[in-house]
Amino acid sequence: MDGRQLKAFIAVFEERNITGAARRLHLSQPALSGTIKSLEDLLGTQLFTREARGVAVTEAARILYPQARRILSQTDSMTRQFRHGGNVSAIDIGVEADIAGRDVAAFVSRARQAAPALFVNLLDGCQGDARLSTEDGRCEDELFLPMFVEPYVLATPAGGDADGLPWIVCPEHPTHQRLLPYYGAAAGAPAATAQTLALALDLVSAGLGACVAPESLARAHANVIVSPIDGFEMSRRVGLCYAVQALDKPVLASLVEQLRTDSAVFPSAA
Repeated sequence: MDGRQLKAFIAVFEERNITGAARRLHLSQPALSGTIKSLEDLLGTQLFTREARGVAVTEAARILYPQARRILSQTDSMTRQFRHGGNVSAIDIGVEADIAGRDVAAFVSRARQAAPALFVNLLDGCQGDARLSTEDGRCEDELFLPMFVEPYVLATPAGGDADGLPWIVCPEHPTHQRLLPYYGAAAGAPAATAQTLALALDLVSAGLGACVAPESLARAHANVIVSPIDGFEMSRRVGLCYAVQALDKPVLASLVEQLRTDSAVFPSAA
């Protein structure tokens, strides 16, 4: 079993589609199918079954997937370790969309304090050995290590009258239901909707309306006025999300342990 086979397997598992996986790996479909077939022959089990649209994963594939991710992660880490010097440990950290740049910088700084020889590789979204996210963004099978707390604020367009502004809401965001009592009946007729809080703030910056957002995100946007929320307190915890099996990677296990035992808490992003 080699890295080429594992990368092919992971791509098909995540894409659930041979065409999409081949495009992602810059391979032809026959070449990718041949690589998957060679892996199935080696393991003596079927990993995927073809369907009308894409493929379905077997139970064997579900068992193999976390192990394949771990093997490739360890291989990549070892490669980076030797490229950057034998004392360097590498870790991949995913960063979710609604984490502000200053929060990312604070995490990296704190991680480097805990592990001075750490080589951090930042990735976009839900990937990596662990990910920087909010507690309400934690997946069901993940653990959450809180690092700091920040308040939500009212964000309004600069240079305008804040009274009577329509709301910009994020119906798909985990905080939406918690905010409905504050929005009141006006939530039923928003000025616009957005998938993420960062995108909602872009709309505020354009003058379309007001929204409620974490202070770190709101202050990072131009043309946005930040104000406390009168009579409605809300905050979020930002920290590290990771699966139990990810702790098989020594560098992550060491980092989590050092961050957990350190009583220092990140300062508020305010």
